[in-house]
Amino acid sequence: MSRWFNRDAAISIAFFAALGLAWEYGVRWSGVQSYLLPPPTAILGELWQSRGPILSQSLVTLTEVFWGFIIAVALGVPIAALIYFSRTAKSTVYPLFVALQSIPKIGLAPLIVVWFGYGLASKLIMAFLFAFFPIIIATLGGLASTPAHLEEHFRALRASPIQSFWRLRVPAALPSFLDGCKVAMPLAVIGAVVGEFVGSNDGLGNLILTASGSGHTTLTFAALIAVTILSLLLFYGVAYWERFIWWRAA
Repeated sequence: MSRWFNRDAAISIAFFAALGLAWEYGVRWSGVQSYLLPPPTAILGELWQSRGPILSQSLVTLTEVFWGFIIAVALGVPIAALIYFSRTAKSTVYPLFVALQSIPKIGLAPLIVVWFGYGLASKLIMAFLFAFFPIIIATLGGLASTPAHLEEHFRALRASPIQSFWRLRVPAALPSFLDGCKVAMPLAVIGAVVGEFVGSNDGLGNLILTASGSGHTTLTFAALIAVTILSLLLFYGVAYWERFIWWRAA
């Protein structure tokens, strides 16, 4: 088999091509009006024609997602470590975050906009809230999955608690942490877009809202595709780092 041929990629391309053709000809043959469901060719055409505004609004949303996700990681990892090592934190902080996670974030969005305004801060906080909890849970699971025989080995070597933490528990938790980041990243995108829906003058969420409000369905779909592409790029950007965790399968 040629090294240029990737069977999985070919299957994936064939699947999505068939799906696109079914959508295209299904819409045309059924006579559905384009303002209700435009065909893929019209959406792709709109995506190209509106590439300037869509790209500029994507950069706004990307900025909100990036900082929201970074803050979620910066706070989520040490809080997960605190919950893991402290029984007091496990019985107080952990239930608090579980309760906060149970609150519908969409319901919180209007309040956050009222408190922090229409600027970057409110959208960044929404992205943070959506991404925060998966990172805590994944990091906790990673810390708890440290192999028992390696813990025994470190005790036999009389390693200090700090040495055991940095040289054993942190590497053992990295695979789960990255899994949590892969879950959290698309959620951060959703959080930022929800924040833009509720109150914003910029971003892909605002573009979707204004396009749908004016009956411009093709632009709405084009903006939705831009959100999807942004989410996929960020997801695979996180997944890229998995290749450096060579001990994952051990």
